[in-house]
Amino acid sequence: MESKIEAKFICLEEPAFFHLVENLYKRLKSTEAVEVKWITGEQAMILLGVKSKTTLQSYRDEGKIRYTQPTPKVILYDRESILAFLEINARNTF
Repeated sequence: MESKIEAKFICLEEPAFFHLVENLYKRLKSTEAVEVKWITGEQAMILLGVKSKTTLQSYRDEGKIRYTQPTPKVILYDRESILAFLEINARNTF
């Protein structure tokens, strides 16, 4: 038994098309600007530029970055505390 795919088309005049694209762009851009407070360990490692889970754990254990553990197997990291940690450890090279 063969299934047929029906092609459906929507025709727009050029100004309407560009208006639609512009509104879509604005909507996508506004959702990108929303930053979440709590991030995963993988996201924290990328933000910190570390590759080792052990390093991430030592930062956590030493109180250098904030975290929460809502369930035994889930650890989330406070994005702002990571940014503050990076800022504190930033070096001026000029």
